[in-house]
Amino acid sequence: MKTPNRHKDEKFASLISQFAAEYISLESGKDSLITVTKAEVYNKGRYATIFFTALPQEKEKAALEFLKRKRNDFRKFVMGKKSFGFTPKIDFEVDYGEHNRQRIDELLNIESLKNNS
Repeated sequence: MKTPNRHKDEKFASLISQFAAEYISLESGKDSLITVTKAEVYNKGRYATIFFTALPQEKEKAALEFLKRKRNDFRKFVMGKKSFGFTPKIDFEVDYGEHNRQRIDELLNIESLKNNS
């Protein structure tokens, strides 16, 4: 059963993810596609980590550097939304778990094709 704080953290993380996706679509260049995959909130909402992937994958390092440079601007963007009373300290990270999930899906599809042949 979910506790009230856990439910609140999940809603908060979802909102931060939405804001991050909106901000990135406004601020990022067109040489890569940056997709927010999830956000995790820590320490009663004082800190948040936003996970993302980028296509082409070779652009992920540049995307990470860009997003880390823009952390304070993103916080200001979130503050302007007035959706909650305070804005957490923000960090961005590449979502390697999503890469692993995609690779597993790819392998399962290859195996499925072999079995159907």
